[in-house]
Amino acid sequence: MIKISNLTKLYGSQAAVDNLSFEAKKGEILGFLGPNGAGKSTTMKIATCYMAASSGNVEVCGIDVAQNSKAVRKKIGYLPEHNPLYLDMYVKEYLAFMGKFYDVKGSVLKNRIDEVTQLVKLEREAHKQLRQLSKGYRQRVGLAQALLHNPEVLILDEPTTGLDPNQIVEIRQVIKSISAEKTIIFSTHIMQEVQALCDRVVIINKGEKVLDTSIAQLNDKLKTELNQNEYVVNLETERQITEEEWQQIEGVVKVEINQIEPTKVKLFTQNDLRKEIFLHSASQNWILLEMQQQTQSLENVFHQLTK
Repeated sequence: MIKISNLTKLYGSQAAVDNLSFEAKKGEILGFLGPNGAGKSTTMKIATCYMAASSGNVEVCGIDVAQNSKAVRKKIGYLPEHNPLYLDMYVKEYLAFMGKFYDVKGSVLKNRIDEVTQLVKLEREAHKQLRQLSKGYRQRVGLAQALLHNPEVLILDEPTTGLDPNQIVEIRQVIKSISAEKTIIFSTHIMQEVQALCDRVVIINKGEKVLDTSIAQLNDKLKTELNQNEYVVNLETERQITEEEWQQIEGVVKVEINQIEPTKVKLFTQNDLRKEIFLHSASQNWILLEMQQQTQSLENVFHQLTK
């Protein structure tokens, strides 16, 4: 597991990470979210021994990263956001080279290279130089490298960057298939990936934790809020409709007209009034270009907590 306790990283007087605490357990995929500059990459660099903390501590499988970084490195597989590769090397040559850093040698290394290339579906590209690979396949090489020594902990910073939709699904399946025996921290900006893949989510903003919950609890919370709160309908009309005109529809509580594009409006209602809105618009000869009921989502929660 990974346990982060009161972690702080200062750059001069600015705190990139500010008294941050959370943990990820074995068999758990933790989604680690935050806007750019929130401190995610800094936290992951400290956890992987690339950077020292100003205060607080990180434990990986019970080992303090500041006290025994060599032992921690053996436990961790790390795919950084900007995946560094030796582009003049061939795929299997690069993996063999990296395997020696983990003290994996001989037939064990050869077998392990075959296993990880099959796992991330690199077989057809394995004969190529890294410079010949697309960005998506370079990400696969990075993931293969992170898995090469069969680590107990995986830290993946934007692992699906540059992948097409089919490749994203394949990498998700790979991560899910190996998660039972590993602890995985998964950083991404794609909210759908978190809800599709992760067991827990931690959101940080300006170095501080603003949410730490399981996906199941979060989904329950979103459903409760959706049932208890007012309905919101996003509309676009061919011409501008005034607030007074929208208020003629019974059940409309509040009207918000977009100041930049006044043909776009939000109607806050007590019930689902889409049918009534459509019929009233038709009776007034208002042409509706779009009507969509807004739902509560992880993306909305993220925006509310980090804006």
